Amino acid sequence: MNNIENFSQDGYVETETDSAIQVLGHFIQGNIVAKGSKTQPVYNPAVGSKSKEVMIADTETVNYAVQVATEAFPEWRNTPVIKRARVMFKFKQLLEENADKICELIGQEHGKISHDAKGELQRGIENVEYACGAPEFLKGEFSKNVGPDIDSWSEFQPLGVVAGITPFNFPAMVPLWMFPMAIVCGNCFILKPSEKAPSAALYLAELLKQAGLPDGVFNVVNGDKEAVDALLHHPKIQAVSFVGSTPIAEYIYSTATSKGKRCQALGGAKNHAIIMPDADIDNVVNSLLGAAFGSSGERCMALSVAVAIGDEVADVVIAKLKQEMQQLQFGNYADSSNDFGPLISQAHKDKVQAYIQSAEQQGAKIVVDGRDARPKGFENGFFVGPTLIDNVQANMTSYQQEIFGPVLQVIRVETMQEAMQLINDHEYGNGTCIYTRDGEAARYFTDNIQVGMVGVNVPLPVPVAYHSFGGWKRSLFGDLYAYGPDGARFYTRRKTVTQRWPAAQVREAKQFAMPTLN
Repeated sequence: MNNIENFSQDGYVETETDSAIQVLGHFIQGNIVAKGSKTQPVYNPAVGSKSKEVMIADTETVNYAVQVATEAFPEWRNTPVIKRARVMFKFKQLLEENADKICELIGQEHGKISHDAKGELQRGIENVEYACGAPEFLKGEFSKNVGPDIDSWSEFQPLGVVAGITPFNFPAMVPLWMFPMAIVCGNCFILKPSEKAPSAALYLAELLKQAGLPDGVFNVVNGDKEAVDALLHHPKIQAVSFVGSTPIAEYIYSTATSKGKRCQALGGAKNHAIIMPDADIDNVVNSLLGAAFGSSGERCMALSVAVAIGDEVADVVIAKLKQEMQQLQFGNYADSSNDFGPLISQAHKDKVQAYIQSAEQQGAKIVVDGRDARPKGFENGFFVGPTLIDNVQANMTSYQQEIFGPVLQVIRVETMQEAMQLINDHEYGNGTCIYTRDGEAARYFTDNIQVGMVGVNVPLPVPVAYHSFGGWKRSLFGDLYAYGPDGARFYTRRKTVTQRWPAAQVREAKQFAMPTLN
């Protein structure tokens, strides 16, 4: 990549050797920069071909971004919190004004249908709205006269330079879970977005600059494992937030904490929905369709397992699902009549299809098979159609692993207690829900299920921005959830000050006992 001609304002770098292919750079010190010795293709998953390339940061590039952020920190830390909040207010306005552009970038690289991308962005904007309240949630506590002429107060101070590593499935929303809160709390932030869908993050950086954020406070480095490791090992990085698969979450958490860093790492999921005999089956089927197949099932909160109480319930649900699934449409992101789009890559498509095949080989019944999906005009895209699998057992590979595709599995049990035991026994505890009209059953379920986010007749119980997001068991590594009140605590540390001004004419005696405030 030595033939760099110029940098455009939209994050692209043009090369003399192949001007038809746009090359995405990094965003450092308020500008798009080209650093690193290699690039990686970025695909349009609907057509299955390369649309762009992205520069892959090496350790030197990451170190440069950290240096820039470190130099920007003292001034940003001392910027009054109300001024930091005003940047977020302006940023929110710009996000809304440029929503169509952001959703277009999401669709181009992830394949997410436009209406789904708008929902993703709106959820992200809600986190920016919450961050605008920083003057309230950062003001600390004050106690006067805790002892004779002694006052005490606490305050929440920023950590310094922090980093976020985000996945491909939510190119805008998950970064917006992280950096608005971190920045408004006074930190400088380095984002390492997914190299599979990097454009949205670069555009968000441009909008932040337009909102008045000083250069160096927010930086974006595109990269692979080398970039991740450089962030994890850099001594100036104080905290790391991650969302992705469990094996990587475990690696990031163990590496970061071994280096003395604060870390929250959100991992995988296997989200179950219990269908009680008294549930409104028509409503259940409609919500399952969206919760299982929306965004091609590439959601950590996707409902991938329906646990039916009794064969009668299972038979009715499967029959109605099979009928409704024939009406689902999938294809290109720009066609808003489509319900969902492609998977992110050919490799991921192969992985999802292998899980379906393994279920069939291990004795499950493929009721609706999406493995041969080829939408007209997009035959080379990375598509898997909606798939429904019955008679799934807990020992099957497809049940134990997170498929992360448009696949809904049905497990039949006899009792609610058996269903809850199945959920509690699974290694993941991200999200779950119960469909019922029985308040007693719902209350028992919410009290006793060992899962972090629980819905009652709500298939995707994603907390709103002023609560916090996180699972249990091997779905979360760390003590604090993402965004909301936990986000504010993650990106700050408490300092408590106890102060007294004794009278100058009073000479105090020596005191060797433990001091008390009596």
